[in-house]
Amino acid sequence: MKIKHSKYKNTGLLFELLVRQITADTLSGANSPSLNILKKAFTKTELGKEYKLYETLFKNKNLNESKADITLNTILEATRKLNRSALKREKYNLINEIKHHYNLDEFFKHQVIGYKAYASFYKLIEIYNSDKLSETEEIINNKVTILEYLTQSSINQKKVKQDLIEEFSKYDKDLRVLTYKVMLERFNGKYSNLNKGQKEILAEFINSIDNTPRLKEIYNTKINELKKSLKLHAKVIKDGATKIKLAEIIKLLQEIDKGSKINNDDLVNLLQYYELTEELSKINND
Repeated sequence: MKIKHSKYKNTGLLFELLVRQITADTLSGANSPSLNILKKAFTKTELGKEYKLYETLFKNKNLNESKADITLNTILEATRKLNRSALKREKYNLINEIKHHYNLDEFFKHQVIGYKAYASFYKLIEIYNSDKLSETEEIINNKVTILEYLTQSSINQKKVKQDLIEEFSKYDKDLRVLTYKVMLERFNGKYSNLNKGQKEILAEFINSIDNTPRLKEIYNTKINELKKSLKLHAKVIKDGATKIKLAEIIKLLQEIDKGSKINNDDLVNLLQYYELTEELSKINND
């Protein structure tokens, strides 16, 4: 028997995608249905118990081979104590709840860092909790993937990080790293003082993080919006020196062409330009 991976049934991925959706909703200024979905699905449920096993496994890093093997086997044994019928029912209800609030294709199109390891662990759980005989090679391959993940050393951390980011998306690395940091730091309040325009930009970038054509479209649209806004401000500013500086800034606002990549500097610049427009609005309204 060969086990196929299902994102719809992978508890670890479901949790991570919901967290990501909460971030995107929050940055866009909207109430997030995902927050209530997450609490309901993962609190005092079999789904919550299974996620704890995912969390326990993947928080372990830099283990030696022996300890990694023991950790994996112990957690796999623990999955046998879960109520499989209840898990199946709760996952079905969770997908229906997500479907009620979001487009499933959009919700599931994004991968998370460590996707390959999550998929391997899901398949091992299914194998260990099935009465059917699985292919030995498949068991070995999935175990090797997990053990390699758990035994990452500080020496190969840089390479592994690159590999995992590439799993997240095949597109521009700098932007993915920056945006992922933004998602995490948002919960720590670091970006609580962003203005509406800046939050909208971050939300758009997060939602389109692995869609380079869409990112370029968003960036170029925002650049043109900024140009129009700054030109309007320039008309009412009386100070000559400020007018000249503003004209120079407007010249710097250039669309990204088809052959170029969006990088972290582009995103940072957009955020700074929106901060500038807010300051100009305050000045011109005084």
